[in-house]
Amino acid sequence: MTTVGETSSATGAATALVEAAHVLAGLGLVTAFGHVSVRHGDSVLVTPPKELDLVGTDELIDIPLAADTLPAGAPPEAWGHLAVYRARPDVAAVARAQPEAVLAAGAVTERITPLHGQAAWLGASIPVHDDARLLRSAERAERAAHTLGASDALVLRGNGALTAGATPGLAVTRMWLLDAACRMHLAAHGAGPVTTLSPEEVAAWRAAAPPLLERLWAHLRRIAGTA
Repeated sequence: MTTVGETSSATGAATALVEAAHVLAGLGLVTAFGHVSVRHGDSVLVTPPKELDLVGTDELIDIPLAADTLPAGAPPEAWGHLAVYRARPDVAAVARAQPEAVLAAGAVTERITPLHGQAAWLGASIPVHDDARLLRSAERAERAAHTLGASDALVLRGNGALTAGATPGLAVTRMWLLDAACRMHLAAHGAGPVTTLSPEEVAAWRAAAPPLLERLWAHLRRIAGTA
């Protein structure tokens, strides 16, 4: 059994990565597409281009962090993962998915501001990257990572989302939170005037985040059937 903290060894990193991939699929946040990765030393382990609930530890692909080409079998959008790791030394895991609410929200706004406390665990606000093309080149991926900035989630207009974390479980937890935040954004903005969280409220929620994110990850593992 893994928790969000168990990525200290190569085996632990691979096990945590595969479980996170299975949870992401179990939550219905991906279909035939999507991937999860984890930073390990000077390289990155990433899931192959296949349905995430079918991925095993023996299928993970190792990519040097400084790579200028992708190895055979790597998902072409692995460039997005590499760009985030290179731009953000604090990030150790990335999830990539296409929740429907995220696609809808990305079509109607340029930035999503938290409407409830848990959304603040994604950042003070969630940027929308205004380029619907797949991140299949280092240049496009670098532009997306620049849009991400210091946030822990990025909506890719017409192309889903990227979420970041200290472990694969935390990255997947943030993808679930992003889906919820986008659903609330769509519902609230369709209902009338909106009150967002203040900077002080965002800061308070982010300060409380670490143990609560662990608790939420444990819940997601259980409902996805991997616990």
